[in-house]
Amino acid sequence: MATRQSLVSQAEIKRTLQAALSAGLRIGRVEVDHATGRVVVFPEGAAPQAAGPDPDELLK
Repeated sequence: MATRQSLVSQAEIKRTLQAALSAGLRIGRVEVDHATGRVVVFPEGAAPQAAGPDPDELLK
């Protein structure tokens, strides 16, 4: 069985991280979704967000 080509290559991840660093971003976390091809870079010190809108904001 042949291997399936991934949507995100290691070179693309490296290029994304180098671009973030050259823009002055201090990288805190990186998430790679190989199924959709998304690379998400979170800055250092960013608070993790829950999925969906904040319930307290909806009540205001």
